[in-house]
Amino acid sequence: MRVHTTLLLTQCSVFFLLIQTQIWAETMNITRNSTSMLVLPLKTQKIPSGSIPRTSNKLPFTHNVTLTVSLAVGTPAQNVAMVLDTGSELSWLQCNATRRGRPVFQPNRSSSYRPITCSSPTCTIRTQDFSIPASCDSKNLCHAILSYADATSSEGNLALDTFNIGGSDFKDTIFGCMDSGYSSNSAEDSKTTGLIGMNRGALSFISQMGFKKFSYCISSSDFSGVLLLGDANFTWLVPLNYTPLVQISTPLPYFDRVAYTVQLEGIKVSDKLLQLPKSIFEPDHTGAGQTMVDSGTQFTFLLGPAYTALRKEFMNQTSRTLRVLDDPNFVFQGAMDLCFRVPMNQTRLPVLPPVSMVFRGAEIKVSADRLLYRVPGEVRQRDSIHCFTFGNSELLGIEAYVIGNHHQQNVWVEFDLEKSRIGFAQLSCDLAGQRFGV
Repeated sequence: MRVHTTLLLTQCSVFFLLIQTQIWAETMNITRNSTSMLVLPLKTQKIPSGSIPRTSNKLPFTHNVTLTVSLAVGTPAQNVAMVLDTGSELSWLQCNATRRGRPVFQPNRSSSYRPITCSSPTCTIRTQDFSIPASCDSKNLCHAILSYADATSSEGNLALDTFNIGGSDFKDTIFGCMDSGYSSNSAEDSKTTGLIGMNRGALSFISQMGFKKFSYCISSSDFSGVLLLGDANFTWLVPLNYTPLVQISTPLPYFDRVAYTVQLEGIKVSDKLLQLPKSIFEPDHTGAGQTMVDSGTQFTFLLGPAYTALRKEFMNQTSRTLRVLDDPNFVFQGAMDLCFRVPMNQTRLPVLPPVSMVFRGAEIKVSADRLLYRVPGEVRQRDSIHCFTFGNSELLGIEAYVIGNHHQQNVWVEFDLEKSRIGFAQLSCDLAGQRFGV
């Protein structure tokens, strides 16, 4: 069911990006100079589904909360706002200046802009972001088509330009300059210029910059959180519990080999472990069933058997404190069918049983108000509607588990590319921002 997008405009909370002093590069023979520590604002904001197209292996949300970073691109610099997405590879900017009401990057105004020719080795790199391999256009330029989960597509040219981050220039950064197929149906969509891809693919921003690690801590409030590129190595951080990235060398049709895939081993409600066979958490022979950590997805989505078991147990443990919404026609965002009626005069939610996602060597515990999301604009008599923040990915036709940014709040998440692992630690992100002085 679609909810009116005009109800979702909210004040942004501000986060900050810190870049480690020593920057190195190996991927694609790119060499970067070292730079001093830089600070850059990173924000969260609510963006309706028309504004950020989703690649074909992404979840097609009606609404989405995005993490956005403001950069400057080109010479002279043009200010752009880009969504930070660990589930995508190619960074791209909207370059069609004829589209009214939204910011765009204008390549003809940048002296450092260079389109990539179709004879360039870069044009032959394969990425899951492309629905078909990049090809030549009529001007002998490298032409790319991105496909989205809503069956629309966007296309344009691969190009190089200078990305300025906190006053330091990173020249010849590869990105997509997209100029067609991009739809926008709301004034609220005019917030972002593009997307910055952070997965493990060769064309991603993190690969091009050559960082060994990056980390973030997403605040649940309006106070400062932190995103850091490079090795944190701060003694005041609580110890991280690491889980290895799942590596599959053989190409499989439904397995994203450049995603941040971890092994989900179980789910607990309070301290009760759901009785599920471990086989349902493992990718099958087609690659379906992987578990991805994705900053570009808002909520968490589980495959049918795991979701059904979690839904049943959560209902059992909250039967005396929550009133289930009895409306089979209401399914929030197409996959969240467990919703509750909460009196509007009730200022606080009742005590809720925490839900823990157990990984190999690590755990993420979701508690309190992160378990229920108040649906904007939905009211039944004098009750507001709150939906369970876990959904059924199979209702969306997605054969994967996806851990979204909502359940990463107040968790320090470290992506260790060198050792192929992800670290988690419960941490107040407001306090982390204060310790970093942001």
